[in-house]
Amino acid sequence: MAKIAFIAPDKQLFLQGKKIIHELGLQDKVSLHLARLKRGIRLAKTLEQHGVEVIVCRGGTARVIIKSRIRIPVVEIPITGQDLAQVFHEAKRITGLARPKVAMMAFDNMVYDIEILSTILGIDLTIYHLEKTEDIPAKIEEAATTDVDLVVGGIKTILLAAKKGLQTHLIRSGDFSVRTAFLEAQKILLARKIEKEQAQKFKALADYSLEGIINIDERKVVNVFNPAAEKLLKRPAQALLGQPISAVLPSLDIDACFTHKQHIIGQTYHLGNLWITLNVAPIVVDEMLTGAIITFQDITHIQELEAKIRNEVLARRFVAKYHLTDIIGNSPQIIESKRIAREIAQVEATVLISGASGTGKELFAQSIHNESPRENGPFVAVNCAALPANLLESELFGYVEGAFTGATKKGKPGLFEMAHRGTIFLDEISEMDKFGQSRLLRVLQERQVMRLGDNKYIPVDVRIIAATNKNLLELVKENQFRQDLFYRLKVLTLKLPPLCERAGDVLSLACHFLHSFNNRHQKQLKLTPDAYDYLSGHDWPGNVRELMYFIERLVIIAKEKTINADTIQKYWEDREYNASLPSQTASLPEAAAFTPEKSRIMSALAQANSNITKAAQLLEMDRTTLYRKLRKYKIEVQKTY
Repeated sequence: MAKIAFIAPDKQLFLQGKKIIHELGLQDKVSLHLARLKRGIRLAKTLEQHGVEVIVCRGGTARVIIKSRIRIPVVEIPITGQDLAQVFHEAKRITGLARPKVAMMAFDNMVYDIEILSTILGIDLTIYHLEKTEDIPAKIEEAATTDVDLVVGGIKTILLAAKKGLQTHLIRSGDFSVRTAFLEAQKILLARKIEKEQAQKFKALADYSLEGIINIDERKVVNVFNPAAEKLLKRPAQALLGQPISAVLPSLDIDACFTHKQHIIGQTYHLGNLWITLNVAPIVVDEMLTGAIITFQDITHIQELEAKIRNEVLARRFVAKYHLTDIIGNSPQIIESKRIAREIAQVEATVLISGASGTGKELFAQSIHNESPRENGPFVAVNCAALPANLLESELFGYVEGAFTGATKKGKPGLFEMAHRGTIFLDEISEMDKFGQSRLLRVLQERQVMRLGDNKYIPVDVRIIAATNKNLLELVKENQFRQDLFYRLKVLTLKLPPLCERAGDVLSLACHFLHSFNNRHQKQLKLTPDAYDYLSGHDWPGNVRELMYFIERLVIIAKEKTINADTIQKYWEDREYNASLPSQTASLPEAAAFTPEKSRIMSALAQANSNITKAAQLLEMDRTTLYRKLRKYKIEVQKTY
């Protein structure tokens, strides 16, 4: 339906309006109606119910519609000076008199400065003011008793005066006035659209806000009471709308807001068993207070939300960075380890990772977490050897206020609580003392923890991954590790191979570390093939960690741009060179100082003039194996030329 309605009190104005609506291209926006006075009121109320937002009307009909307190705007087609001048011109033409006596029946909205205009145009004018339509017959009777020459006014005035035998003339509005009224109606329609959008936004904000929202007017009467307010105060909005705010929040003090237009922030309010915190903001329009907005929340809910946010923020600090794709190596041993880890990740059972120091136990633990359904939860890593026994217990299980001297006020959650719905990684589990082992056993059995100094259990949902570089079974036999805990941990096991057993992985890792440290330290070192062979021949008792640190040291301190095997020996600071290779003319040491294999290697080196490749061919072994045996027997190769 059209949003603008044009109500014409007579057919002439109806046709005039229709023409101008067509000229302005408003056919789809304006509906046309013919009605006047009381019938116009009934029509206007019907149109309002059907969604019309602006009414355009004129004269007495416009006045009575406005006075009916309709809730939509009414745009009046004005009676302009030009229109009145036309009326007075017609009065002289119709009467044929130079100064005719004219009686005008008009509502107040139809006459502005008309007396001055009538004097200028030579009209003897008498104005009969109308308050309501019922006044028209009496005013015509009064005019009929005078020697009036012409009666002018609206359509009803003209009809009744004609019946009395009086000469009449209808007051008309010019095209300019009608056009101006429709353009004004368009502006009002746009403004109402913007106003409705703003109101709808506020309604959506109020309806879906988690805060209680109450809006009161300047009389402190409630006119908005959102669903959150209903839920918090357990009272229906329908019963409170139109009631004073004192009926909702009896002892609420908002005088400062209404008297001084001040905001009230964070006021605590007690209502029965409910504690709320509320804010009051004044609504000021053109420096006039028109009401206030009250927003409030349940204090208990805020405290719970704060704790949840704090835990989530804390949990985000415990993030697993590594994935299985980050673990470098193509040896069958490491590929199998990664395959087993991927299978382990899909189930919830406890995992025990064993392997020498530097084999990457934590990398595998993080990768298992990131491959598991718990990947979005926290990953909490604890080095059991890095903390004293008493401190380890408080860190793992937490404590309450006053649990021990120096305990933080309000207590502290333990790492098991922080790992809730995630994974906790217990590195070097073999270093945990017997009491800590017994408490850990209970967590594994019951899936709940008790803080130090507390008397209640806290349920935890965590997956435990433990790691050790020692033989736990031997520790069990030596009564240093609980047997029941050992079997609780040993549900799923992953044994990581040492680097010396990972054929070919030293080359891949060395390349990776060299590239990484070159970028970090802005260097451009390169390793020759014999340098890689030399590195591959080393046993690497510190495993990947030792190789990584050695490559970094080499990148930092080496002055050469190209590194060969001899250069590596030069910078290998922790090697002991107890044996020196004799020259071809030198006599060999006594056989008793050498094993048969060592003697054979030294003989081959002498024959090959210390050429590693030729010596390996004489010994029928590859260069990597020869390098490893050189380190094993502490043979230093000194090339001669």
